[in-house]
Amino acid sequence: MFAHTPPLSRRSFGKLAGLGLGLGTVPLLSSCAGAGDTGGDNSIVVAIVSNPQMQDAIGLVDHFKQQHPDINVRFVSLPENEARAKITASVATGGGEFDVVMISNYETPMWAENGWLENLQPYADATSGYNPGDFIPSVRDALSLNNNLYSVPFYGESSFVAYRADLFEEAGLTMPAQPTWDDIRTFAAALNDPARERHGIVLRGLAGWGEVMAPLDTVINTYGGGWFDTDWNVRLTSPETEAAVTDYVDLIHRYGQAGASTSGYGDCITLFSQGHAAMWYDATAMVSTIEDPKSSTVVGKVGYAAAPVKETDAAGWLYSWSLAIPVTSERKQQAWDFMAWMTSPDYMKLVGNEIGWARVPPGSRQSTYQIPEYASAAKAFAKPTLDAMANAVESKAHAQPVPYRGIQFVGIPEFQDLGTRVAQQISAAIAGQISVKEALAQSHEYAETVARTYRKATS
Repeated sequence: MFAHTPPLSRRSFGKLAGLGLGLGTVPLLSSCAGAGDTGGDNSIVVAIVSNPQMQDAIGLVDHFKQQHPDINVRFVSLPENEARAKITASVATGGGEFDVVMISNYETPMWAENGWLENLQPYADATSGYNPGDFIPSVRDALSLNNNLYSVPFYGESSFVAYRADLFEEAGLTMPAQPTWDDIRTFAAALNDPARERHGIVLRGLAGWGEVMAPLDTVINTYGGGWFDTDWNVRLTSPETEAAVTDYVDLIHRYGQAGASTSGYGDCITLFSQGHAAMWYDATAMVSTIEDPKSSTVVGKVGYAAAPVKETDAAGWLYSWSLAIPVTSERKQQAWDFMAWMTSPDYMKLVGNEIGWARVPPGSRQSTYQIPEYASAAKAFAKPTLDAMANAVESKAHAQPVPYRGIQFVGIPEFQDLGTRVAQQISAAIAGQISVKEALAQSHEYAETVARTYRKATS
C-alpha cells in the first residue's frame, strides 16, 4: 500500500520552489510563431514540451484553425526541464498564464487532488466522437482521480531497448526478448566502435528528474535499490542502489557518448537515429522519430527488446505526456476544444496522412493500433510497445516494496525538487566531477530532509 500524499498548498509550494525551483530562476518561455494572432477573448496559450511529437502538433495547428476560426492559439515550448519548472510554478501558484498545460501522470493525480486542475470528464463525455473509453486503460487510470479524467493523453509510453538488428547480425549476437543489464553491457562492449563514431550504447545523463533519473530509476529498482523503504528510511546509499548507479555510470564511461552529462532525450534520439549508437534504452515513444525516414537513417534496421532487468521480472516505466486545463483559465471551453482536437482519433489519422504514419503519437488510444496504415508502419514496434506498457506495473518493477506510487518517479509533491537535486549529483558523477559514492552521499542528505516529514506523518 502506498502512503497517502497530503495535498500541497500554494503556500507550501512557494516554500518548496525556493529549495531549488525558485520562480525567479525560471527562464521565460519562448513563443512559437505562426499560431495566429493572440489578441481577443478567444485566444488561448498552450504550454508544451518541445519533443518531436509536440512540434508536429504546432505544424498542424492550421487544421485546428480551419475547424475553429474563432480560437487563436499561441504555443510556448521549452525543453523538458525548463517547461516542467515553469508550468509547475504557474499552476501551483495560480499564475494563470496558461489555458492548456502539458503535464504527466506524475502531476495529474496530485494536482487534481489539490484542486488545481479542471475535471475533464464532463467535457470528454459531451464531445461527439471523442470516446475517452478508447484510451489505453493503464494510461487512462493514471490520469484520473475518482474515475474522472483530469488530463488527457497526447501519447503514452513505457521503456524498452532499441538496438541495431543489422549490427547484431553482423557480429553474430542475439538480443534476448528480455535482456539483463549484464547482457546489455556485454553487447555494448562488443559493438562499441569509436573508429566508426559508433557508441555501444547511448543513455541519458542530463540532470533532471525527468531526464537522467527516468531511465536510471528503473535500473535502481530492478537492482533492488530505491529511494525509500516502507518506513521512509532513505535507501540512496544502500549497496543495491550504489551498484545500480555505479554500473549505469560505468556503462556510459566505457561505451557511451562523449559529453553524456549534457545528453537528454532529444540528444540521444539524434545520436541513435543518425546511426551513432548500437543500442539505446529509453522511452518507447522514440519510435516516432527513429522509424521515420524523414528524420532517421536507421529505419528498418532496428529491433526492440524489453527493459533490461536484474532482480525483477520487468523494469519498464509507465508515463504519459498529457494535456490539462488549470482551473485559473478563463477560456476553458476554448481550451478543451483545442485539447480534444490534439488528442482525438482523427488527429492520429491527420498526423499519419500529413507527416507520416511512423510519427503518429503512440500509446494513448487503442484504436490507433487498428488503423491499417499505422499497423503496417508500426509492425516492428507496436507489439513491443504495448507489451512494455502492459508490463509497466509497480509490483513487477520494484524488487523491494515502497511507500509511494511510481516507477521512474516518487509520487510525492517534493519529488520535483528532490529528483532534480539528486539528478544534478548523478550528472556530476557522469561528468567525472565527483564519485558515485560522493553523489549518493549528498543525495541521501537531500532525501533525508524529505523523509523526516513522512516519518512524522506515519509515526
